[in-house]
Amino acid sequence: MNFSDICSLFAFLAYAVATSAMLLRLFHPKGPNLVLVLFFGCVAMVLHTLGSGQFLMAQADINFALPNVISLVSLIICLSVSAFALRYKVNLLLPVIYGFAGIWQLLMLFMPDIQHAPMVSHEFGVISHVTFALLSYCILVIATLYAFQVAYIHFKLKTKNLNAVSHLPPLMQVEGQLFIILAIGTCFLLLSEVIGFLFLDGMISNENAHKTILSILAFIVYSLTLLGHYKLGWRGHRVLILTVTGSALLTLAYFGSRFVKEFILL
Repeated sequence: MNFSDICSLFAFLAYAVATSAMLLRLFHPKGPNLVLVLFFGCVAMVLHTLGSGQFLMAQADINFALPNVISLVSLIICLSVSAFALRYKVNLLLPVIYGFAGIWQLLMLFMPDIQHAPMVSHEFGVISHVTFALLSYCILVIATLYAFQVAYIHFKLKTKNLNAVSHLPPLMQVEGQLFIILAIGTCFLLLSEVIGFLFLDGMISNENAHKTILSILAFIVYSLTLLGHYKLGWRGHRVLILTVTGSALLTLAYFGSRFVKEFILL
């Protein structure tokens, strides 16, 4: 077992403890022990970062194989939501993101090394496009998680189950944060597309056309969601369905063909 595997194993264990600590006291009268949750979450993220550095930079170029990218995405989301947790109540989000990151770290132990997906790290256009695309995806996934949280709080308030939301933030606060995050992610997605068309030659080639089309469709969905909210007052389940649709399109754009190439056709 190499250093990266050791980091992944202990990151999984730390994520599991953090997830369990949150879930076991999620509806407790005094709420979860956030200090304990974030302590083990931070330990897990440090180990996750150490392991990610090993497999991402194993060669001269960055190894952007699909498992590595998913691991990096989960790390960025964990770091972001954990930072939110220092100021805002994100009790529903923490067990989801820690749980997924932990499971993926465990799966990484059993996945074969994929060395045929390098990214040329010295080209400005490529690194800028990929960076904005990666950040936009992470931000928009967080927005989708927020949309689920808004829908859950709204449902519990509608059924007058106040005990279920006593340790959750106010509905209007979460909804406001949702659309701010959604707007930021949509802007980053637009930047990644603009940079791609300006600096890259293969955005509409046969190999990348489906990625470009799906990501543009996702941008349209997210833009319509924002426009519908600010102009027509859209909220609740309509926003949830639209954000999930946008995230599904973006996931297919970024990971769909790579999953087929790296796992099914391997």
